[in-house]
Amino acid sequence: MMAAGWSGLGGGGRLALRIGVLVLALAAVGLPVNNLFKYALLLALGACVLVGSIERRSPRWIAAAALAALVAAAHMIWPAPRIEQGFNVFLPGPALAQSSGLPADVLRVLGEQFNVRYPPEKGCTERSRPCWRPQRTPAADGYAFSADGIYDRPAFSRRVAGIEFSDPVELRLGIVNEYIYNWPDDASDVVRFTRDRKSLNLFDRFRVTFPLFIVHRFPVQFAGSDLCWRGTLMWEGPGGHFETITHQDMACRTLRAEDAQRRIYAARILPEPKLAMSLRPTLRVQIQRAVELGLSLLAVVGIGLLLVRIEPQRLILPAVVIGATVLLVTIVDWQFIGGYRPLDGGDDGITHEGLGRNVVRYLLAGDVVSALRGDEAIYYFAPALRYWRALERFIFGDTFLGYFTLILVLPFLVLALARRFMPPRWAIAFALIFVAVPIGTAFGSSLIDYVVWASRGFADPLGFILMFAGLVLIIPSAAKTPAPETGRAFAGALLLAMATFCRPNFLLATTTMAAAAIVAALARRQVARGVAIVAGFATLAVSPLHNYIFGRSFIPFTNNVAHVDIFLMSPLDYLRALGELVRLDFAGEHVRRGIVQLASWLSGAHHVMATIPIHLFAVLILVRVLLLRGFDPWLRVLAFAALLQHGVAACYLNNARYHLGTWLLTALVATAWLQAEGLPWVRRRWPGLEARFARLPGAGTLASGLAGLERASAASPPAQAKA
Repeated sequence: MMAAGWSGLGGGGRLALRIGVLVLALAAVGLPVNNLFKYALLLALGACVLVGSIERRSPRWIAAAALAALVAAAHMIWPAPRIEQGFNVFLPGPALAQSSGLPADVLRVLGEQFNVRYPPEKGCTERSRPCWRPQRTPAADGYAFSADGIYDRPAFSRRVAGIEFSDPVELRLGIVNEYIYNWPDDASDVVRFTRDRKSLNLFDRFRVTFPLFIVHRFPVQFAGSDLCWRGTLMWEGPGGHFETITHQDMACRTLRAEDAQRRIYAARILPEPKLAMSLRPTLRVQIQRAVELGLSLLAVVGIGLLLVRIEPQRLILPAVVIGATVLLVTIVDWQFIGGYRPLDGGDDGITHEGLGRNVVRYLLAGDVVSALRGDEAIYYFAPALRYWRALERFIFGDTFLGYFTLILVLPFLVLALARRFMPPRWAIAFALIFVAVPIGTAFGSSLIDYVVWASRGFADPLGFILMFAGLVLIIPSAAKTPAPETGRAFAGALLLAMATFCRPNFLLATTTMAAAAIVAALARRQVARGVAIVAGFATLAVSPLHNYIFGRSFIPFTNNVAHVDIFLMSPLDYLRALGELVRLDFAGEHVRRGIVQLASWLSGAHHVMATIPIHLFAVLILVRVLLLRGFDPWLRVLAFAALLQHGVAACYLNNARYHLGTWLLTALVATAWLQAEGLPWVRRRWPGLEARFARLPGAGTLASGLAGLERASAASPPAQAKA
């Protein structure tokens, strides 16, 4: 049985305390959390909070709050010096000189380079290809918006502590994923980025090819620092005139006191020489920066020591899971960890990101109505991700660390859900296979699939993560334990609703789980808990309300639900196919379409036809678990929910990302069946088979490793001190 608080999803009070610890740490390090140092501190504290116990004594909380306040005040009063940085895409227009606000000398150099790179006589000549400024208004010509600058009120786009890049992709330029630039690569002469698809090129895969300008303005504290660059710089001198300097290779120039508050522009338009910049700050600036980072470290460590009590061995399993997940993400897409990947043009990912960035702008301008509208009167794309992207920008700036955090959380949700229905060692093995064994891709139940689609900016992984979190909260921790308290039940139902708001095709599964939880609460005469579940799940009404208020439409979710490209075989079509079979019309249109659709569904998320028997067997296991009363009632409800979602898969396009969670739930139910009924039957049928497997090379090491992880995770956490 799962140790109390192991998952961090215990009772409402305990969960609130855990969240409180992280909020204090976040207040101390400051927003946005847009660099890996800050994030690593919070991640380490989060792992300790996950498996430790939280102090309840008021003096310790007062001390922790005071420490957080002091460090936050120190960051505001004595910050390390920051450099003003601005940037934007350079696209010529008829009124660019007035709308951009750029100096005439800079505009001249940028225009000359643009005309060399994109000759005017060759551009905008084909009617099928848009010009260089599609949907771009003069208001977009100045310095681009950056989420990193939300709290800074920067002079240009944002303030930065240093400069170090060999390609603009390392600058995390949010401008590359703006909605107005959502065009496919072959739709314009101007290409946003290129990708090196070599499998071993992990850290240098993307190259920004947008025509860009970047400007820096240094405070006087940086006098004596060396600015090194390759490419073209326009350095402001006396009288506001700019000197153009081009280096074919890295070369340096020392910043002087008179250079303070002068602008230094860089051009990234010509393919050669490729722009790169590096700043070597003075020792004094380095010390100030080190003190700033040290204060953040002191605050997080101090808050952890004051409020979290932990047995070190309980960190082993979280460290293994987090380490394996980070390694997997690094292999798939390093930019997902602290970087800002250019998202593919014409893809859903850039649409969600672009809409989310617009929501942030509306909020900053005080236009709450437009923010709630989300740039669509009637939702067409998955609704929730744009709002998550907006929240992510406020907390994590121009990074994808918010989505990455959810990917880190997903294995622990899978582990918590598995522990509810199978012994700890089985649950740990199931979670580790999900994270680290890519064979699960054949069954659609491997973490790598979630990483791939999340890194591309799609909504499906977010929806499934919200759904699994809701399941963990709403299902009692054991069959005979009291039902979760009202607050936890409300949170679980709310998460199920938000999962459906994110991906409406989850509706059958989430409604089934919410309805089962309501029935269970009423059966135990827990009216308050039942009302809380109804209230939490009723928040799903935000979607039809949005469509009615802004679009005067009664469409409940999105208006592409019956699009012919995704709704391939309706239940009525299956009835027609049955009629054709009754008439012995085996070559009928609906029979052929039905066979193709069923084969696509049972071939799994990756259309591997050889896996059809495996998938069919797994679906039959769902039916068996549902019909046999000897299984845990909640496992039977999960099996029913998974079967309903398979019904959706049998009707809709079999895109891998649509049905990942369905197959993962199927794998979980099938594994629980295997442990409870399948293996006992095998032992009776072939008594010596298990012993043979135990003698295979590596089997003993694997078993002892799982036993060690089980012991470490089962160790009792330190007792919580009372307030």
